[in-house]
Amino acid sequence: MYLSSERGLSRNTLENYARDMRVLFAKMGTVDLDALQTQDIRRMLAGLHAQGLSGKSLARTLSAWRGFYHYLVKRHGYTHNPCESLRAPKSPRALPKALSPDQTRQLLETQPDTTLLTRDRAILELFYSSGLRLSELAELKLTQLDLTSGEVTVTGKGNKTRIVPVGTRATQALVEWLEQRPTGTDYVFPGRGGAHLGQRAIELRMKQWASRAGLEANLHPHVLRHSFASHLLQSSGDLRAVQEMLGHASISTTQIYTRLDFQHLAKAYDAAHPRAKRKS
Repeated sequence: MYLSSERGLSRNTLENYARDMRVLFAKMGTVDLDALQTQDIRRMLAGLHAQGLSGKSLARTLSAWRGFYHYLVKRHGYTHNPCESLRAPKSPRALPKALSPDQTRQLLETQPDTTLLTRDRAILELFYSSGLRLSELAELKLTQLDLTSGEVTVTGKGNKTRIVPVGTRATQALVEWLEQRPTGTDYVFPGRGGAHLGQRAIELRMKQWASRAGLEANLHPHVLRHSFASHLLQSSGDLRAVQEMLGHASISTTQIYTRLDFQHLAKAYDAAHPRAKRKS
């Protein structure tokens, strides 16, 4: 309740926290929470690292444990936080995978011939047009769409609300879907029983669509979000605007797309510049 009501964390984040806490309880065995010391936590993290847990996952786990102990100190009179001084090892950030403009065109120009495929195209167009997260799109309601103005209002991580443009083609795809969409629910993409379409269902439908379009079937919603960001940055050069549209709290999170953009430019240079071509 504390995490959901006072800190406003999403359901996915709460599930991750619960998983991390189960790991802590399993590792500590019969030792009391208030008896754990910094060296105990360090040994636990070392064990997880030895099991192959990535630096990113270790950082998330440590953050969950640190936050839990902070709560115990603040609310339950614990005298120390054994996680306070620890830092998880950093792993190099991998470049996000993105489609090329030609691949994106190939994906989105595949025409639907059934109601479900009309829905799927609307999902794909909206992902690419507005850079939404999977959870944001899955839980989208009709009241959040303003197709007259070409805008969608979404509430992202930390309950932060942002307004993102919806492109002309995405708007048209949404209009076509809304004309065929089942009624009786407020969700733009309904699932069964009046609930929204599940995230896993969206992932599976996207892979099927990619295969149908002649692209590799391992297409994930985040690939379209990354494609949106990298293509927008390539055309506008406005990193701050990309940050706002993606809903990133920090510009440093968005800066990874400058590396992706540079990679794209470097490939173009190597292919086109006469001085860049290697001797055979």
